[in-house]
Amino acid sequence: MTCYPRLITFGLLLVLAACGGRPDPDRPDAKVQAVQVEPARFGDAAPHPWQGRAPATYAVHGIDASRFQGAIDWPVARAAGVNFAYLKATEGGDLLDPKFQDYWRGAARAGVARGAYHFYYHCRPAAEQARWFIRNVPRVRGALPPVLDMEWTPFSPTCTIRPDGAIVRREAGIFMDAIEAHYGQRPVIYTSVDFWEDNQMWLLRGHDFWLRSVAAHPQDLYAGHHWAFWQYSGTGLVPGISGEVDLNVYEGSAAQWAAWLAQNTR
Repeated sequence: MTCYPRLITFGLLLVLAACGGRPDPDRPDAKVQAVQVEPARFGDAAPHPWQGRAPATYAVHGIDASRFQGAIDWPVARAAGVNFAYLKATEGGDLLDPKFQDYWRGAARAGVARGAYHFYYHCRPAAEQARWFIRNVPRVRGALPPVLDMEWTPFSPTCTIRPDGAIVRREAGIFMDAIEAHYGQRPVIYTSVDFWEDNQMWLLRGHDFWLRSVAAHPQDLYAGHHWAFWQYSGTGLVPGISGEVDLNVYEGSAAQWAAWLAQNTR
């Protein structure tokens, strides 16, 4: 197993400053709380030979997980550098990931910042999908902003349509407006390079992006557009997780991570 270089562990107690994320006009008195950032001690089953800035140079690492990861020993994963976890909650208008509730509780008990994501199904109305997510994902203090995961689904057994970009962005807006109204948090948008380009996703304003890029830095594939999270591997090896898992980093420093949490969690 190849491990990343050890990073400094931070314990932070700061007054909110204008760094990392956007100021939230609805929470002008938000304060940064103490945040313990563990250095990433991950491996990779198929490591990429990074050119330029590599993922290992970022301070804050995390994962995203669904039922395919099986049982997760969250305290072990947390100690190995899983500082945040986005967990698959729902898909379409009637699918709930069978591991979501277990992961949701386990991550919280281990002190992992956790959030939920919805995998978008292009054959059902956005409002219906938002209602399904709201029905299944608790509204709890300290949770990361919800995520809308939008990708093409060429291998879906039931829905392979590719709507026009204007339709995609309109439906995304409907979903995110409903989610923000319920949770009081601006959703994050996850997507891949082809979907980003096909649908001009950068035209959706006022939301952080979580971008997939496993063979190059996001600045090289997304034309320098801002991102908050970068999914840099789908073949990660993390203590506490028996199989491969997606690996991610937050865009900024440990101090900026603390500020981002203060601005974007309830």
